This record gives sequence, structure tokens and C-alpha cells, in this order.
Amino acid sequence: MKTAAIQMRATPRVDENFTQARALISQAAQAGAELIALPEYFCLMGMHDTDKLHIAEPLADADHAFTVSTPMQHILSETAKEHGVWLIGGTLPIRASGSDKIYNSTLVYNPQGERVARYDKIHLFCFDDGERRYDEATTLRPGKTPTAFTLTDRSGEDWRIALGVCYDLRFPELFRQLGQSQPLDLIVLPSAFTYTTGKAHWELLLRARAVENLCHVIAPAQGGHHENGRTTFGHTMIVGPWGEILAVQAEGPGVVLADLRKDLQQQVRSQLPALQHRMLGAC
Repeated sequence: MKTAAIQMRATPRVDENFTQARALISQAAQAGAELIALPEYFCLMGMHDTDKLHIAEPLADADHAFTVSTPMQHILSETAKEHGVWLIGGTLPIRASGSDKIYNSTLVYNPQGERVARYDKIHLFCFDDGERRYDEATTLRPGKTPTAFTLTDRSGEDWRIALGVCYDLRFPELFRQLGQSQPLDLIVLPSAFTYTTGKAHWELLLRARAVENLCHVIAPAQGGHHENGRTTFGHTMIVGPWGEILAVQAEGPGVVLADLRKDLQQQVRSQLPALQHRMLGAC
């Protein structure tokens, strides 16, 4: 299955970001990608953390993506349908009922434009090195439900796909739990890693999640210097089940493509049946 991870350098302007995202999705689809994933915060990298509160949408009805209050979800749905692809919509700010905070939500659309999965980021990033400080809990409500879904590709093969967002990458138990009943074929992690943490840990963590689950990993990312002064690490990456880097882009907007092969994944699992050797339960 050919897959694409989109790298962006989002701005404080939603329309501009969607124009860029749609152009990159079109490029990926024309290259033959069946599954396309956008990065975290692809729709907005605001000047202030609270900016995303002002564009947050209620969750659209799964069967009717368009209302006047859900334009971003409508665009994702229509874009997936237009190109006939599975689209993992990075993250969108989705309103949390009874709260002034929002969810950082990944929505998945099938080639018919139907929403088939939703994941709300569970682990909220917090970092303070004396010079830079981030605390997502000031604006976000954490999700509670680990999420995986099944994709049937154009050849008729099924792929079990786990969802995570950025900081979730540091918590291997999330993916162990999702793979407990059925091994994962792919982990998708829309991200916006800071340059500091990304330089130290990004590749290391992505390859570790691939190796320990003997599965593929797709990590679309924000990459570059943003108008709000923040620098994201980029290095959008697709990793194979042996931990090998299949494709990567360091900085700037672009499309990262790779062919994922389940036969090679099964070969790796046969040669090194580590998933069958676990002794300590789900974690």
C-alpha cells in the first residue's frame, strides 16, 4: 500500500493552511497514495495558544459532515472523497461539551468521505527548560479512549491502524494496549515536535515504536520556523517494522511517500516472533 505523510509549516491563517494542505494531498494522491496523513495543528499555528479556541468546531454528525459550524471537517471529508483516498486529518480543535477547553482530535475519513474514526489526544505536552515553556493542558482537555481502526486497501488487504498524536509517542503502553487483541500493522502519529525535543528524541522514539510492535509507523510533522516564533523539528518520517527509515523530509512543506508491504512485515515477525514472547501482559 502506497502511503503519504504530509509535512507543513502552518501559519496563523486557516484558509492559507487548508490551501496548502489540499495542494499537498492532491500531489500525494497523484503519486498513487491510498492513505494520506496530515500533521498535528495543520489547520493553525496561532500567534497565541488560545487562538485555536476561537476556531474550534463541534463534532459533525458522522453521516453529515457539513454544517455552517463545521467547515473544516467538511473540507476534509470532501477532499478524501474527491481523491478517493483514506485521509487522516492531522488534528482539528474539537469543542468539549461542558468545558471552555477543547480536544486535539484526529479524524479519519474513508474514500467515500465518511468519518470512520476519531481519536482525542490523551497525553498533553508540558515542557519548561527555562527558556521555552509549553503546557497544552491550559487549553486542551485530554482524551480517554485509545483508538484503532481497520483500513481495507485497494488490493483487498486489511490493515489495523493505531492512532496517536505527537506526545503520545513517548508512551509505549498506549500502542501495546491497542495491539493486545490483534497486532498492529501501522501506527500513525501526526505531530508538531519542538526543535529541542525533536532533535534529541524524534527518530529514536519513532523507530522504537516500530521495532517493539514490529509494525510500520507514519509520522507527518510540522517542520520549520513559524510566524509565532516557534520552531518545529520536521523530519516527517515513514518507518518500517525492522526500524528502518523508508522515507524522510527534514524541513519545509512536502510529501513523503513509501510503499508499505505486509509480506515483509510478516517475514520480520516470523524471523523474530517477539510479539509471541511477551510474558508480562498488556504493558
